[in-house]
Amino acid sequence: MPNANEDNLTALSQVQRRAVSELLRVSPVADDLARRFQEAGFSLALVGGSVRDALLGRLGNDLDFTTDARPEDVLKIVRPWADAVWEVGIAFGTVGCQKNARVEGVEQRFEIEVTTYRSEAYDRTSRKPEVSYGDSIEQDLVRRDFTVNAMAVALPEKEFIDPHGGLEDLAARVLRTPGTPQESFSDDPLRMMRAARFAAQLDFTVSPEVVSAMKEMAERIEIVSAERVRDEFNKLILSANPRQGLGLLVDTGLAGHVLPELPALRLESDEHHRHKDVYDHSLIVLEQAIDLEEDGPDLVLRLAALLHDIGKPRTRRFESDGRVSFHHHEVVGAKMTKKRMTALKYSNELVKDVSRLVELHLRFHGYGTGEWTDSAVRRYVRDAGSLLSRLHKLTRSDCTTRNKRKAAALSRAYDGLEDRIAQLQEQEELDAIRPDLDGNQIQEILGVGPGPVIGKAYKFLLELRLENGPMEHDAAVAALKDWWASQQ
Repeated sequence: MPNANEDNLTALSQVQRRAVSELLRVSPVADDLARRFQEAGFSLALVGGSVRDALLGRLGNDLDFTTDARPEDVLKIVRPWADAVWEVGIAFGTVGCQKNARVEGVEQRFEIEVTTYRSEAYDRTSRKPEVSYGDSIEQDLVRRDFTVNAMAVALPEKEFIDPHGGLEDLAARVLRTPGTPQESFSDDPLRMMRAARFAAQLDFTVSPEVVSAMKEMAERIEIVSAERVRDEFNKLILSANPRQGLGLLVDTGLAGHVLPELPALRLESDEHHRHKDVYDHSLIVLEQAIDLEEDGPDLVLRLAALLHDIGKPRTRRFESDGRVSFHHHEVVGAKMTKKRMTALKYSNELVKDVSRLVELHLRFHGYGTGEWTDSAVRRYVRDAGSLLSRLHKLTRSDCTTRNKRKAAALSRAYDGLEDRIAQLQEQEELDAIRPDLDGNQIQEILGVGPGPVIGKAYKFLLELRLENGPMEHDAAVAALKDWWASQQ
């Protein structure tokens, strides 16, 4: 039987073989750039996530390099070579560029960042790191977040540099920091969220000392800007296994500072008032929503699935018959979602879409076994608008009952609702529900100009359309005239 050391050596040899293959693929671009740095008297190395991903066999065309050249020298080297250059990150020592190249017989585009050796640290109140440049790659690597991101390959000679055992940690699938976790997280508290994100993205275990430091220093995340927190959270929730990362955020106390509504879902147990674990239910709904995605990760759907029940803690009531109720938690939850997402600086459109899905997620449960009128179905479609397909997925995902008979009945009922929607859409063009008369026609029929009355008439006709379906032109005109007479 092989022992643990032999297993580890086998894992190491596998990742090394993958790395060789990946590095050979990008060599035409990477080596060409490295030779230009060499000719100018500087060093260049592939670094960080690019080396990690090469070792994992998943290196893409986004390449990260580090160099002893200062940013102004980097610009002089890449400008004649690259197809596009940008200086957005130059204040932090980073120059970005794009290079189009024919690799393996295919024209490809490479997005490249070259960063000067550096060290950075936050003071106790600043939201932005103080950057100072270093003189050695070893100095640069020790400042990086985790050992698996603290490896480099010097180019063009392909010398592997791994002063902190990142290769072994990668083979063991564990996250550790190059120095102490306290030093690393003090340099940049966002690294605590990155630990959770990498656990979710890469299916890695976070070492006990790192978890301990995250618990100890969780409140330090509050000095990081909302935008950086939001971007890191997005990467986590869009990962292959967000539950693992979310669990780490909650267990370490980080979620209490960046998304306190999530740990609040862990409603305390009560032997007399038993109810579903809302926190675990929400994570299951998220996983089930992910299973229904059709075109890759959907941020709107995933956020709505995670947040759909955040109104429950505020609306929980213990009823006299021993039941627990959460009346109107969808309305309260929609408001809470809007407030939290706004605080995290999400776009207005994203805030609107996610909070709308939270608000609508219970609507289907009034459908029963098909008792809705056509009018109710039309309103369901109208209220969901462009979010209808996501609402379908969210509603189906929200069924987490272990009662197979109940789950099957809910699924059949929703199948029935979708069938009715499809039939009505075919008959009535539900996707573009509007009154049978437009604003110009209303003005002409009533003999009035633009003003509030046209809006009221339009609303009346829309309600009529939702209630009765499409109307013949003459019937719509007659209904409008009758309404107008009642307004006099």
